[in-house]
Amino acid sequence: MTTTPASGSGSTTDTLRFLMGDQVRELKGIDPTTTVLQYLREGAGRCGTKEGCAEGDCGACSVVIAELDGDKNLSYRAVNACIQFLPTLHGKQLITVEDLKPEPQAVKSPDTLHPVQQAMVDCHGSQCGFCTPGFVMSLFAMFHSGTEIKSRGAINDALAGNLCRCTGYGPIVNAAQRMRSYGARDQFDARAATTIETLEGLRGAQTLMIKHEGRRFYAPTTADQLAGLVMAYPDACILAGGTDVGLWVTKQHQILETVIYTGDVAELHRIDEMDDRIRIGAAATYKEAQEVLAREYPDFGELIRRLGSVQIRNSGTIGGNIANASPIGDSAPVLLAAAARLVLRRGGERRELALDEFFHSYRETDLTPGEFLESILVPRRNPATKLRCYKITKRFDQDISAICAAFAVELENGVVKSLRTGFGGMAAIPKRASACEAALTGKAWTRENIEAAMDALDSDFAPMSDMRASSDYRRTLSRNLLLKFFLETSGADGETRMVGDRELAHA
Repeated sequence: MTTTPASGSGSTTDTLRFLMGDQVRELKGIDPTTTVLQYLREGAGRCGTKEGCAEGDCGACSVVIAELDGDKNLSYRAVNACIQFLPTLHGKQLITVEDLKPEPQAVKSPDTLHPVQQAMVDCHGSQCGFCTPGFVMSLFAMFHSGTEIKSRGAINDALAGNLCRCTGYGPIVNAAQRMRSYGARDQFDARAATTIETLEGLRGAQTLMIKHEGRRFYAPTTADQLAGLVMAYPDACILAGGTDVGLWVTKQHQILETVIYTGDVAELHRIDEMDDRIRIGAAATYKEAQEVLAREYPDFGELIRRLGSVQIRNSGTIGGNIANASPIGDSAPVLLAAAARLVLRRGGERRELALDEFFHSYRETDLTPGEFLESILVPRRNPATKLRCYKITKRFDQDISAICAAFAVELENGVVKSLRTGFGGMAAIPKRASACEAALTGKAWTRENIEAAMDALDSDFAPMSDMRASSDYRRTLSRNLLLKFFLETSGADGETRMVGDRELAHA
């Protein structure tokens, strides 16, 4: 059924179409916030995918989504099925552990397994088996990543979103190292051309519009369609990666009346590198933006790696992290320090706004009804500016910050020409430390002046105590991070420091 709604979103379809394995599925009238995990286990009878945490932490629900990239090749990414809404699969391929075993007619023995599965068997990578399908799917995504698997650090990173209580990780790491020795290609490579042709036919240019018991889900394909829908439904939930919104449904049991999904809008995934700035579309995932941001600001790249697992980075977006306006969102502090600006759109009109003018109070922003975040503008790094960011958590990787702090200083003859800061976890909004900045601007970059600026920080923030840190700890930590920044940027140019198991070289 195709209609043309008054919202100006263009023609629509009410049928969700996607590939499950190599079979086309067409669904109508579904609950728009049904998760992929719920559908697999309760609707499709695929129980290999498990529910562990229902919040994207444990990886037991990991599945792989294959979709067309800009060059009409297939891109494979592992995601958490527990917080991925089913309608976001429109025009994509869903691959679960049940799809991995080769078809009998394609192999000599009916007992033949996929190289990833065979490696897990031979390396004894499974005990109780509950988490195993999720590990297998993460390894499957890595198998199709197109990169050589050499580094233990790369394997650790690929598996960090999958938790196991039985084996430890040694046998699973061994499986990752050995899996391609069983064959570098699989049945998905063999039928890639057919899959690409099928996906091109499934997607189309229509807006997916699902209605169920008075609730709506829209997935526009152009920015103009998106702008029309947001104007028509100014109170709608704007869904990007779902790494936060998914929890509103699975943990808080919220009922979302109208959802507008940005993930199918190609323009909002664009990343443009210009002479003076980098433009990042608001629907670009952390994974899509990580490489370009890491080249410009190495600390930012490492921060993105640490803020979540591969599954989270494959889904979550910087635009969503900003628009969500969480006081502990990790991208905002470093973007504040880097003097980022936002492009906000309402209908056909756009306006630019400095990021530090966007956040008003807890979860309240400068967005007006019918307006949405279209892109983020990140200035190119000034060679004279030194930028560092620090994420302090109870667990080093993939944990919510007690504090996330960023500093950018430009020195001229040993004097602070400019200083910008950004803090998360210290106030109800991501915020600059204006008193601290004022205390140092125009002053010599010395330990004495830094200590005076540390005192000024006390007037910038009155942090709260919660489960992640006490107010006193946050206050002390913010002071010490400023001192740490001073010590790291007072040495010789080209200093290298360790962050986790990676070296970051700074000019």
